[in-house]
Amino acid sequence: MPTAYVLLNSDLGTDVSIITEIKQILTDENVEYEIRGVYGVYDIVLKISSDDAEKLRAIITNKIRKISKVQSTLTMMVIEEQENL
Repeated sequence: MPTAYVLLNSDLGTDVSIITEIKQILTDENVEYEIRGVYGVYDIVLKISSDDAEKLRAIITNKIRKISKVQSTLTMMVIEEQENL
């Protein structure tokens, strides 16, 4: 199943509102996801999976990256051929 990990940097103090907004977006898109606020270089870690890799790319590019309080993202697509190693 196509899966991506997205690391997000947010404006100071906006991580909770961004997590809430992302949850709403992903619930509407009917995809599997896990999202957590974290300490360190990034503020939020998102794992998102769908049966359609193009759908994942579209959600990340057109919806998540366009949230106004998101400063930057780093997206890592899982190599599907290596999932069962």
